[in-house]
Amino acid sequence: MSNVSTMDKLSRIEERYEELERLLADPEVAADYNRAREYARERAGISELVDTYRLFRSVDEELAETRSMLDDELDEDMRTLIKQEIAELEAQQEELQEKLRLLLLPKDPNDERNVIMEIRAGTGGEEAALFAADLYRMYARYAEAHRWKTELLSSNVTGIGGFKQVIFEVQGQGAYSRLKHESGVHRVQRVPVTESSGRIHTSTATVAVLPEADEVEVRIDPEDLRVDVFRSAGHGGQSVNTTDSAVRITHLPTGLVVSCQDERSQLQNRARALSILRARLYDIEQRKQFEQVDSARRAQVGTGERSEKVRTYNFPQSRVTDHRIHFSSHDLERVLAGGLDQFIEQLSAAEQAEQLRVAVAD
Repeated sequence: MSNVSTMDKLSRIEERYEELERLLADPEVAADYNRAREYARERAGISELVDTYRLFRSVDEELAETRSMLDDELDEDMRTLIKQEIAELEAQQEELQEKLRLLLLPKDPNDERNVIMEIRAGTGGEEAALFAADLYRMYARYAEAHRWKTELLSSNVTGIGGFKQVIFEVQGQGAYSRLKHESGVHRVQRVPVTESSGRIHTSTATVAVLPEADEVEVRIDPEDLRVDVFRSAGHGGQSVNTTDSAVRITHLPTGLVVSCQDERSQLQNRARALSILRARLYDIEQRKQFEQVDSARRAQVGTGERSEKVRTYNFPQSRVTDHRIHFSSHDLERVLAGGLDQFIEQLSAAEQAEQLRVAVAD
């Protein structure tokens, strides 16, 4: 980490971090919710980098002092001890250098955001809907293990407990950074509960992970919306409410349609539908920007496209395989109970490795 420009960059980032600390302590900023949230998000995004830089600097100073001790007149035993300490400090310094290289890689600006996840049953009928419910429970348990909050926004339940579609929010620091690679087609291979002959079927469900957007970032013109209200319906279409509380919002410029009926209040369903719509519009804009990036610079972990098969859950062999990183776990039960970190960490490592490869190539 002797590169002068790199050290200058780290020093500037530390200065910005200290400035954000001062700004967040300012009563005027604290009174402005949007500014305070923006500064807090920026600070959270660089805090690990600053902490690592400060530790690196401390180790670097300690290493210089320890090396200078070799210039003193010392007996052989003391020199041996000092050399051992130098070796340990050099190893620590090297580890911190590598960590700083990774932390300096361009960050996804959405990494610290909350997410809105959409799971839709694909091919496979009722079995696909049951698998969608399994995935929903898996992500809810993963969020719970990380002390994140989940909130169900919209669902379309089948008669035997599956989901044709379920939309929910995950609130927690770094939620998007951990869950963003879950987008794509998830496939299940098992004997359906509705199958009497014991044959293994293959069904699919599609997962979409959208960074949450607020009203400031995505402004929606009310003139661009058609809002329809209707009576909520439960299993088989029966009414579950006596008032027209369900809301369907159509965004006329894009044709996007969002329906929410889980809340008894029309106002609450409307707010949830707008939250989902904002996330979808933000996602569309992000994808447009992504398409403008040189394809050679794109990480090869996976694009997150809806049509991309990302993972297979094989029940007879108790195996879960991620096809992007060619990694398998033979503890399917643990994975479905929320044990996703082994996949998420390897996906993140693969993304970082690709970013480093591109950075070196430049």
